[in-house]
Amino acid sequence: MTDAAPRLDVVCMGETLVDFLPAESGRRVREVSSWSPGIGGSLANVSVGLARLGARSGLVSVLGSDEFGHFLRDHLAAEGVDVSHVRQTNEARTGLVFISLDARGERSFTYFRTRSAEFLLGEQDVDPDFLGRTRVLHWGSNSLHLSEARVAMQRAVEQVREAGRIVSCDPNLRLHAWADPREPKGILARMLPLCTVVKLSEEEMPVVTDTADPRGALEALSRLGILLPVVTLGEKGAAFLWRGEVVHVPAPAVRVVDTTGAGDGFVAGLLYGLTRRYADARALREATRESLTELVTFACVMGSRVVERLGAVAGLSRAAEVTQHMPADLRPR
Repeated sequence: MTDAAPRLDVVCMGETLVDFLPAESGRRVREVSSWSPGIGGSLANVSVGLARLGARSGLVSVLGSDEFGHFLRDHLAAEGVDVSHVRQTNEARTGLVFISLDARGERSFTYFRTRSAEFLLGEQDVDPDFLGRTRVLHWGSNSLHLSEARVAMQRAVEQVREAGRIVSCDPNLRLHAWADPREPKGILARMLPLCTVVKLSEEEMPVVTDTADPRGALEALSRLGILLPVVTLGEKGAAFLWRGEVVHVPAPAVRVVDTTGAGDGFVAGLLYGLTRRYADARALREATRESLTELVTFACVMGSRVVERLGAVAGLSRAAEVTQHMPADLRPR
């Protein structure tokens, strides 16, 4: 990397899908009359959330050379995401997911991604120069069905970790998508100890840490060597462990329309704050409880705003919309 190379705040690596959002809530997929396509996949959502806040985000992913792949690449670029390392292939099609919502905004998914392009992530997608320009690498587990993808992801994680940068993970587990649900647990057991920051949802805690208790889950992650373990607790907010203390942060009260992508909004807010305050993993080690509480509080605001809109991306806020909720040093100048 040369001094002249532009820097990135966060590179997200993993799945990118087309989300089809329903015209009506409270109906099963078979009953929905029409659908609207949009950006989907946890890593794509986080990259958009960061870009809207003013961070420099990039995405490493694989799409089909089909109309849906072009749709995603064009829309991501329009959001300001660096898509130079989003590869398109003729070997598989872009993954699709149809989302239905119940009366409370809770969602269910119907996937068309059994052999989708996202699974073809490989060594050719790991560009040391591109990764060398980022402060943070953020990854998820859903694209790691094939051994080549696992090797590629681990190589990327190890490179960023060895450079002293921050490695972040939100597993975003979808166990039903795996032929053997023990596989993702094995992948996470090997790779989570390489991470600086890990965020788990309530549903993921017992799968990843064998306990549904937030304190127990945070302590289990800490024992793996994770510097900043975080759990999100829906309307109860979030909790993190710092220097042996569990810190609870409340979530704003909002009207829930759709819970899709709330965790991605949270992660985008958290990573935005971390990149503004801490240059690397070593600097993060010197963080105070008060500083991290501010950042997790802002992350809860970002997550809560997502659930007020339909879809994972529509509610991802731009900086001007949440300036009043930002700590002063995070505000755009």
